[in-house]
Amino acid sequence: MRIFGRARHRPSATWRQATDRAFTLISDGRYEDAGALLIRAADLEPWRSESWYNLALLHKFRHDWEQARTTGLRAVALLDRAPGAPDWWNVGIAATALQDWPLARRAWQAYGLRPDAAGTGVVEMELGSSAVRLSPEGEAEVVWGRRIDPARIEVLSIPLPSSGRRWGEVVLHDGVPHGERRTADGATYPVFDEIELWAPSPVPTWLVLLEAATESDRDALEQLAADAGYAAEDWSSSVRLLCRTCSESRMPTDDGSDGSRDPHDQGEPGHPGHLSHRTPGALWAPERECGIAAPVGLVRGLLDSWVADSPDTRDWRDLEEVC
Repeated sequence: MRIFGRARHRPSATWRQATDRAFTLISDGRYEDAGALLIRAADLEPWRSESWYNLALLHKFRHDWEQARTTGLRAVALLDRAPGAPDWWNVGIAATALQDWPLARRAWQAYGLRPDAAGTGVVEMELGSSAVRLSPEGEAEVVWGRRIDPARIEVLSIPLPSSGRRWGEVVLHDGVPHGERRTADGATYPVFDEIELWAPSPVPTWLVLLEAATESDRDALEQLAADAGYAAEDWSSSVRLLCRTCSESRMPTDDGSDGSRDPHDQGEPGHPGHLSHRTPGALWAPERECGIAAPVGLVRGLLDSWVADSPDTRDWRDLEEVC
């Protein structure tokens, strides 16, 4: 087979050395130095799709979406593989980041997926529940969400304030899962790593201390918030700590470990918070740390309504906006 008048062959030793060294530098976060090597590799063998795929990967790591789209398209133009090549997935991520919806549709179709009907508007797909790891390079936090297309997740848990993320935000995520979460019914869900914030949420996050005599009292607040179109989550129950190795493996929802923060693993997909792991009744502690996602003009009314429904078993104090 000949491409651009040059027969396909195994990459040269110089190409391999430049590429291998570039990915070592990428692992160290030295993107500029890696870029110089990958450009050299592309100059050496421009007919090789891998040359452009590697550059597209680098630009994705750097969040340089214009360049990721350009080099990604060069990579797929040289493909001689069947549908499902990861080159198309990277093009789909770049196109989604840029809101280039015709290209995003083309990429997902070429990968073998079925996006919504052809058009120029936002890609809408119902891909079910999943988990996303916020701030994967920092103080990582795993939360539940809804996949709205192959590269975006809407956050349905209430993230801890340290993440800088809010309930209802949409995050762009990578295509390769790092870990799984297994729910009580045996279903498994992938954990994807966040790349960047795609759409912010205007709804602030509040921290409040509850006095809830029973689990049913706590559940009532979470249901009240949900009925209002917002969310409340008992962080005292839904947060657990995991080491990075455990976080990136298959973790059951009813187990825990010691290590770095990796919250919300115990929540059920689609119902984070109020369907999360329950402390046995005999060990119930009435004082709870609760996160609430609600507008400033509504949050106090929600809490007061919750107390008014059962004033002998419920109370709240120390409301604070934290994100």
